[in-house]
Amino acid sequence: MSYPTHLLPTTVVGSYPQPDWLVNRETLHHHGVPRTHAQDIWRIGGEFLEQAQDDATILAIRDMERAGIDILTDGEIRRESYSNRFALALEGIDADHPGEVRSQTGRVTPVPRVVGKIRRRAAVETRDAEFLLQNTGHATKITLPGPFTLSQQAKNEFYADEEEMAMDYAVAVNAELRDLKATGVDVLQLDEPWVRNSPEKAARYGIRAINRALEGIEGPTIIHLCFGYAAVVQNKPSGYSFLPQLAETIAQQISIEAAQPRLDLGVLSDLSGKQILLGVLDLGDLTVETAEQVAARLRNGLKYVDPTRLVAAPDCGMKYLPREIAFGKLKAMVEGAAIVRRELAG
Repeated sequence: MSYPTHLLPTTVVGSYPQPDWLVNRETLHHHGVPRTHAQDIWRIGGEFLEQAQDDATILAIRDMERAGIDILTDGEIRRESYSNRFALALEGIDADHPGEVRSQTGRVTPVPRVVGKIRRRAAVETRDAEFLLQNTGHATKITLPGPFTLSQQAKNEFYADEEEMAMDYAVAVNAELRDLKATGVDVLQLDEPWVRNSPEKAARYGIRAINRALEGIEGPTIIHLCFGYAAVVQNKPSGYSFLPQLAETIAQQISIEAAQPRLDLGVLSDLSGKQILLGVLDLGDLTVETAEQVAARLRNGLKYVDPTRLVAAPDCGMKYLPREIAFGKLKAMVEGAAIVRRELAG
């Protein structure tokens, strides 16, 4: 199915909850958002892991279809985090002897060490895209970590500077995106939350790296940024330190977290040339929104964004939510979008 043409289409940012029979959620939470291998999260191992991940992916796809979502992902069910599956598959990475990076809050996280030139050895997520396409007739989306974020989640022990490293990450991401697009997937998204964490570096070379990663990629492309998973980051700022600059990217769409931080949507005026994936589901609140709450958030977005440029989405990935809560929130989002769509139709 091609990209939807009706107003206010609905989508997910990327991840959907992995079933409790597939992952140990306590171990997952202990890891936070792993940058290195976190193979101990899987309850099923060895030769049966891929089959179990396939089955869980079908469950995620069916939940999104039952909720009425227009543009589906595979739920990122096979991933330990949004970024480590791709990051650890690259040449030049030592994932077995990690380094450390310290966040702005002082949290120390094990990260892969860059010990050689970053290159993509082979396709990483092509089978994921093919499996998604085989199991739904809806429009489809696949996500990848963006090159700037990848460069900030690794310890550089090879390159003269981080900018050179980020540009090699961009080349690797671009090669992956080209193979993903060749599968027939409709939408491709780069997750770039670290442009907000490191705005000075992002201003120096982040936009250039993102544009190199998206070079030659046809069809809808998205840059997603957020303040972090609600399960991991509780105290969120009310504004982005790096958002208007994304107008300079060649991505057609920008995806932002807006519901939980109660974002002043006036900032969207700076992105008037882009479509906006507006976060209308607060993933820090385990109460399922009503359709009217979602509709109100969409109406607020329409004060600043033409309805032809607005897409409804959760704030972020839903990985850390209980599955029944995630499903309820998606249904509310679909119903809320339908309310506003009817209002727009008169």
